[in-house]
Parts: sequence; C-alpha cells; structure tokens
Amino acid sequence: MSKLSLSEPKDTPIEQATLANKARKIPLPSGNTRVPLRQAKSTCQLTYTPPRRKPKSLQKTPSAIVPFLTKSSQLKAWEHDTRLQELETFADTFFSKISQVGQNSDVMKDAINLYKSRVEELEKNRDEIMANNCTLRIEMESMKNKLSTAEEALKIAETEHEIATDEHEQRLRIETDAVREEGQTQLQNLISQHQNEIEDLRRRHERELDNERSTYQREISQVTSQSALDTQKVHLEVANRDRQIEALQRDLRTARDDIEAEKLKNRELRRNLDTSSSNTLTLESSVRALKARIEFLESGSQEQSQAFERLQKQLEDALAETNEAKEKLRKEEMLRRKLHNQVQELKGNIRVFCRVRPTLNFEPESDIAQIAFPDGGEDCKEIAVMGPEERSSLGTVSRKQNAFSFDRVFGPGNQNADVFEEISQLVQSALDGYNVCIFCYGQTGSGKTHTMSSADGMIPRAVHQIYDTAKSLEEKGWTYTMEGNFVEVYNENLNDLLGKADDLDKKKHEIRHDMQRCKTTITDVNTVTLDSPEMVETILKRAAANRSVAATKANERSSRSHSVFILRLMGHNKITGERCEGTLNLVDLAGSERLSHSGATGDRLKETQNINRSLSCLGDVIGALGTGKEGGHIPYRNSKLTYLLQFSLGGNSKTLMFVMVSPLQAHLGETLTSLKFATKVHNTHIGTAKRVSKIQN
Repeated sequence: MSKLSLSEPKDTPIEQATLANKARKIPLPSGNTRVPLRQAKSTCQLTYTPPRRKPKSLQKTPSAIVPFLTKSSQLKAWEHDTRLQELETFADTFFSKISQVGQNSDVMKDAINLYKSRVEELEKNRDEIMANNCTLRIEMESMKNKLSTAEEALKIAETEHEIATDEHEQRLRIETDAVREEGQTQLQNLISQHQNEIEDLRRRHERELDNERSTYQREISQVTSQSALDTQKVHLEVANRDRQIEALQRDLRTARDDIEAEKLKNRELRRNLDTSSSNTLTLESSVRALKARIEFLESGSQEQSQAFERLQKQLEDALAETNEAKEKLRKEEMLRRKLHNQVQELKGNIRVFCRVRPTLNFEPESDIAQIAFPDGGEDCKEIAVMGPEERSSLGTVSRKQNAFSFDRVFGPGNQNADVFEEISQLVQSALDGYNVCIFCYGQTGSGKTHTMSSADGMIPRAVHQIYDTAKSLEEKGWTYTMEGNFVEVYNENLNDLLGKADDLDKKKHEIRHDMQRCKTTITDVNTVTLDSPEMVETILKRAAANRSVAATKANERSSRSHSVFILRLMGHNKITGERCEGTLNLVDLAGSERLSHSGATGDRLKETQNINRSLSCLGDVIGALGTGKEGGHIPYRNSKLTYLLQFSLGGNSKTLMFVMVSPLQAHLGETLTSLKFATKVHNTHIGTAKRVSKIQN
C-alpha cells in the first residue's frame, strides 16, 4: 500500500474551522455523491501512514509568532473562492487515488487466494512424498538385512568348497600315481613285444625281398626281349611314315606345279591384256586417221561420197572391234582377279611368315643362339631352334631341338625386298576389294618396326605398288581414291598419330562398326588423302615423332604401343559402273616380353601388362576363329586392338602374320614362346574371304 503525502497550506486554527464549515455546505458536482470532508479525512487515515517523526530535542525551541493581517503587514488577503476551488481539486485527486488503491487491493486479494490454493497442493504433494520416502526407507532396511544374510551364507559356501577341492586334489594325485605306475609297466611289456614282432617282420620281409628280386630279374629279361620286338616294329613304322612323307612331298610338288601353272596362265593373261591394250591403241589411231580422211573426202563428189561410205563402214567395223577388244580386256581382268583370289585361297586365308633378324655389330658371336634352316634355299619353310640346357634328375645335361614349320621362313640374309615380294599379292587383293591385314609379332628388338615402317619397309613398298597398279588400271576404266589413318593402341586407349602431340592420351576416340557394310570407323581422327607416295613418307615421319616410345631393360628404343596403319582403297570403273572397296591394315605390334625379362617398373610395368593382355586377347580371337563353330562367340571386345581389327581378322579377310625372331641366346625363351604362338596361328583355318563390290546402274 503506497503512502499518501498531502501538502496542505499552513493556516491558523480559526481559518481551518471556517473552511471545514464551508466544505460541509458545498454540494458535489452532478453525477457523483461526495463524501463529507471529515469522513474523507477518516477514510484517508485508514490508508495513510504518516512519516516517522524525529524525536524532539531536549531543548525547547521558541514558539513562532503568528502574523496577523493588518494594514502594515505584507500578508495577502485570503480569497475564498480561489481557496475553495483548490480544495475541490485536491479532493478530486484524493478520491481518484483512493479508488485506484481499492482496485489494486482486489487484484492482490485474487493473487493471494491463488497462492493459497497452490500452497495447499504443494503441501499435499509433500505429504505424499514423505509417505513414499518412509516406505522406501523401510524396504531399504529389509534389503540390507537380506544382503547381510546372503553374504554370511556365501562365506560358508566358499569355506565348504575349498575343503571339497582339497580333498578332490588329494584323491587325483593318488589315482595319477597309480595310473603312471601301471602305464610304465604296460609300456615295458609293449616295447618288448614290439621288438619281437619287428624281428619277425624283418626276417619275413627279407625272404619276400629275395623272392621279388628273382621275379624282377625274370621280368627284366622278358621286357628286354619285348623291347627288341618293339624296336623292330618302330623301324617298320618309321619306314611306313617315310613312304607317307614321300607321298605327301609328291602331292606337294604336284600342288606347286599346279600353282606354277596358274602363275603361267596369269602371266599369259597379262601378256594378252598388254597385247589387247596395244591393239586398242592401234585401233584408236586408225579411227582418228579415218575421221581425218572422212573430213577430207566430205567436200568431194559422188566418188568421195562412195569412198566416205566405205570409210564409214570401216570406221564402224573398227569401233566394233575396239569395243569387242575392251570387253575382252575387262573379262580377262575379271578372270585375272578370280584366278588371283583362287591362288591366294590355295595358299590359305591366314598365313604365317617367320623372319630371323641378322646380328648387329655390337652383339658378340658367343651370345648367338643355335638356329638352323633344314630346308634352306629360296623357298625355305622350316626353322629349328636348339633349346636351353636341361639337367635331368640323374645329372645328365641335354638340349632339345625345337622344329617349326611355316608358310615361309626368311633367314638373316633376306632383305625387305625379298619379304615384300611374298606379300605383294596380298596388296593386290586389297586393290581387288578384299580386307587384308598384315601384322608383325615378336619380342622387343626383333625387327618389327624395321620390317614395317623403315624407308624400304612394308608400308612404303605397299603404297608404291598400289599407286603403280592403280595407274596401270586407269586405261581399263578404273580410278582409285586412297585414304589413310595412323593410330596407336597405348594402355588400351586409342591415339591419333597424325594429330597434335598435345592431344595424345587426352582426346577420346571411339571405334564404330557398320555390320552391314563390314566397315570400321574411328571418331575424331585425321584422315589423309594419299595423292602421291611422297605423302606416305610425310605421315610416317609425323607418326614416328608422336609414337609412344620408352626405355626398358630389353631395348633402349622399345616401342610400347601397337601402331595400326589403315589404308582404304575405293575403286570405280567408269565403263562398267562397278565399285569396290578394300582395306589394308599394316600393324606393328608392341614388344611381347615377360615381366621378369623386361625389368619394367612403375608406368613401364603397367604398359607391359596391357601389352601382354592385348596380345593374349589376340591369341584368344585367333583360337576362337580356328574352332570354326557357326554362331560361336569371338571375344573381339576383350581388347581395343582386336575390336579395331574385327573385320580384318574374321572370315571376310586375308590375314598374314610375321613372327619376328631375335638371334640372341638371351632371348631364347621369348623366341620359343613367339614361335609356339605362331604355330597356333598357322594351324588356324578361317572362312573364305569375300570381295566388297557392287554394280552401279
């Protein structure tokens, strides 16, 4: 409750009484009932707390002199109306504060009642909690009693258990000692018994051994006699095999004679073609002369008109003979292609050539392996390699001779010209509209890149032959367009060797096959139109600069990627409207060597692993093609190399494999591995190749 502090004017007692009487007589304003002043003062005393008075001093203060209103005093006279108005204003303010204090008192009463009810609820909760607490204390005391009882029982049980354990251990010791003594007694008895049995068995086995020795001696004498009989049979079989070999050699000579006859026919047909070409030129010159004679005689008389008719008839006969000669020439060209394809099919659509590189100047003769050519000569087809030394279990040292046979074997003395003479006919097949694939296989440093991409290698020679042959076919109506790509397969990624060096291993290339046209394309590679043979030398130099080459222990300049030169030949005959499209793939495979020999580590190790994986996939594809199952799965997609050469390895192609051999003894293991793989390819037979051609109306 706030204290009321009212400041009243200090008046005399007489003036205060007069003002009180006047206040009793003044009515309140309309709408309110005013309380008399005395009653208001009494009400104010209920809530008003006067301030504490300070204790009076023991000394008496002099009483103040009350001034009076006189003429000479400076006091102002009292205006009753103004004073009365001030009192009414004070009274209104006083009553408003009293009403406000009453309202606050009601609010406080409600709050007090609310707090009382809350206190009662809390007291009830406190009583309940006290009751629960007493219950829990009682339960805790009972649990303590039970726990002490259980601990005493546990101590008693532990004591009894220790006593029982001691008794049990004592019984076990007694029993163990008894069993040990009994076991030792039995062991002594068994040892003596076994010694007796061993003596009996030894005597029995000695008797049996003597019997067996005599039996084996009899059997050895029988086997010796039987081996003599078998040796005689073997000699007879060898004689029969020799006769069979002679018969096969006669058949082979007959086949060679047939091939030579076919070659003679081919040469005769070519001579006839040349003769026909010269006749055609002669007839064309005659036609031109007759035309000039006709122009000269047209201005003549009737005689000249008759002569003109005769000349016109001669001209028509000459033109007819010319057309007949051209038609015969085209037929002979078709016959030549047919016979050429038959000759190639007789040789086989997949052939294997072997080439042994010559020794280099810095390679000593002591490091040269023993390699022989049993049928050495111009048409060598066999090679024999003396294997490494092998020590038997008895300590004897022996060496095995490994013999291999291929379609053609080139020794160290043969040059690139000799090699190309054998493959030139396959290049002609590419011009005739067939897919041809020639690839070199072998370990690093065996001469693959020299054979394929050197100045007189297979790629430049093949392009020169194609240009010469295409030029000779122009007079027969054929025009050829040649396009080339040069790509490499490095770590199972394709790189464009004719592109920018900065794009290698960054630009993505995809292989796409047109299954209907049997055509392969590579995305985002540079295709070069080969206008002249010099253009081939330019792209070979650019490819050699871009090709991935790294150093290994096997070779200082070992090619670490497969390079593929793709030459597309599109031919069109203006006379017959015939079109043909052939593809020549010249592949220089990366070096095939075992990890233990190459000594590769890091990135070189990854390269060697990818190279061996792709070469293994190539062997799997060739093996699957050799099974000859229709509809069988051929794993072309296992490697980028085989997927790129899909249409050049299957039945619709002619394939030639060069297996390159190093003459060094240190490379003997890799040499035998390469020759065995080549033998596997040589024993594979694929289907007949088909020519890609069509007639345009």
